[in-house]
Amino acid sequence: MPAPIALFVYDRPVQTESTLELLRHNARSAESDLIVFSDGARSAVNEAGVAATRALLADVRGFRSVRVVTRPENLGLAGSISAGVTEVLREHDRVIVLEDDMLTSPQFLDYMNAGLDRFAGDARVGSIHAYMYPIEGLPPYFFIRGGDCWGWATWRDRWTALWEPDGRLLLRRLRERGLLRAFDRTGGSDNLAMLLEQIRGRNSSWFIRWHAALFLASKLTLQPGRSFIHNIGVDASGTHGVTTNAFDVVPQTSFDGLPELAIEEDRGAIDEIAHFFDRVHGRRWPQRAVRYILNQIRLRVVLHG
Repeated sequence: MPAPIALFVYDRPVQTESTLELLRHNARSAESDLIVFSDGARSAVNEAGVAATRALLADVRGFRSVRVVTRPENLGLAGSISAGVTEVLREHDRVIVLEDDMLTSPQFLDYMNAGLDRFAGDARVGSIHAYMYPIEGLPPYFFIRGGDCWGWATWRDRWTALWEPDGRLLLRRLRERGLLRAFDRTGGSDNLAMLLEQIRGRNSSWFIRWHAALFLASKLTLQPGRSFIHNIGVDASGTHGVTTNAFDVVPQTSFDGLPELAIEEDRGAIDEIAHFFDRVHGRRWPQRAVRYILNQIRLRVVLHG
């Protein structure tokens, strides 16, 4: 039986409809249970979008079963994902997680379920991930230390043991173990700033806390060298959205199974991802140095007030 799919939606009916349509094109969708979590409106401005999205969800077909969970209140993206993933994993030993702006390849479910099956009994692997940046020359499949967020999956034992919502606690543990620089590197020098901003209430990112929790536990995430996901949410419509086409990809449309893989962090791939972010943000050595100094100042403010 394929893993259940948890889909998190809010007030974007157009993106939600596109996400569902492409997901239905997966060969294994008819075998898969779909649980949709619809967050409540944050304010009157969002009520029409939430209502339109929920109307769309009233007649979803193409899956083994469909259950829609409508929240009367607004949990926010981080609260919705934390609660929803926890809820699904009370009943199932694994879950595939999508948001309402992720267009899947027809082989997305094949890949995700293959990864979940292959590494279910290997505690070194914390999650499976489906998106990859438009970077040429990466290995077909590889591992990074930590987690990721654009089409991902995990198992009950990993989530239950590792998910930690307290960003300040995660930051302190990273610092105590001398891991801040390595942690930051996995996101192209953006991870530390994101975690610091989450602690300061400037963002509510669940991803950066999941990534930090997995990183601290030395867990690996399986990554594809070519993406199985195209994210259409980088149009400023999402919770943390900005307008850019730097992350646009053409998802791969073939999957012949996972090869034998060394269960270890691919540092060359991590360097390529870091270089990608430097190019996207136009960072050369002086900009990277300034960013490092600013992060050290923010770190002192967060740690010492």
